[in-house]
Amino acid sequence: MDPADPPGTDPADRAPREQELSRRSNAPSVSPWLVIGVILLLEAVIYVASALF
Repeated sequence: MDPADPPGTDPADRAPREQELSRRSNAPSVSPWLVIGVILLLEAVIYVASALF
């Protein structure tokens, strides 16, 4: 496995694998709104379940 490029390396001299990793990490893997939506959905399910039982 190639070592990581040192800081200050010219972009043309970087390893292709390192460029792929940096391109992939620009966006978050999970949207914060998705996390908030899942939490609210779980709260609604718990509320309904507690009302039924």
